[in-house]
Amino acid sequence: MQRESRVRRKPNYDAVCFHAQQCAEKYIKARLCEAGISFGKVHDLVALLEQALTVERGMEKFREDLAYLSDFAVIYRYPGESADKNIAKDAKKRCTRFRKAARLILNIDKDKNRLF
Repeated sequence: MQRESRVRRKPNYDAVCFHAQQCAEKYIKARLCEAGISFGKVHDLVALLEQALTVERGMEKFREDLAYLSDFAVIYRYPGESADKNIAKDAKKRCTRFRKAARLILNIDKDKNRLF
């Protein structure tokens, strides 16, 4: 998502949106796993949020952002519709806001756990 956001020639805004959704999805699922809550093969961020709220009430404030990002799991993955720069920028902003909170919730130290 970060790389695609910085590309100047032929940026892939669809990929930015998809990866923003995937990022949020993985953080919610990480919290569910940490709490021992099982979930199905779901990409609906609001459905996952509902499960996470049983152990993490603070995630409620991200409902609107997660609902916005949720559609990007599919909508831009197939031919037909495409994201523009403004949509991609908004997706990245919403994802970044949620990611920051999720990392605090999961107690992830960004420097210690960095792989690259």
